[in-house]
Amino acid sequence: MKILLTIIFLSLLSSPSWSQTFDDLVERNGLYYAKFTDVPFSGRVTCCLIKGSIRNGKREGAWISFWVTGQLMFKGNYKNGKKEGAFAVYHSDGSLNKKRSGMFRNGVKISN
Repeated sequence: MKILLTIIFLSLLSSPSWSQTFDDLVERNGLYYAKFTDVPFSGRVTCCLIKGSIRNGKREGAWISFWVTGQLMFKGNYKNGKKEGAFAVYHSDGSLNKKRSGMFRNGVKISN
């Protein structure tokens, strides 16, 4: 039993990580890449202030970010790297930034 647990533990340590921070990524021509690669990144991006997913180098799905004070900075969805649907952006004091918030389609603001 101990041998089996040891094998499982070691295999988990050697498996690739699917979560990165923005410090682990570089942006080139509008796409995100893991450092030192030429393959667009796919996976989760997590750190203390931002969380979301990237598919084929572009933001995809739900994203959320916080100010260093812990206040919500923004929350919204991306589709193929562009804002899609409801997107809320907040000032550092927690109030809604009405100029940057609203409904988006294909990265273009269509309404407040």
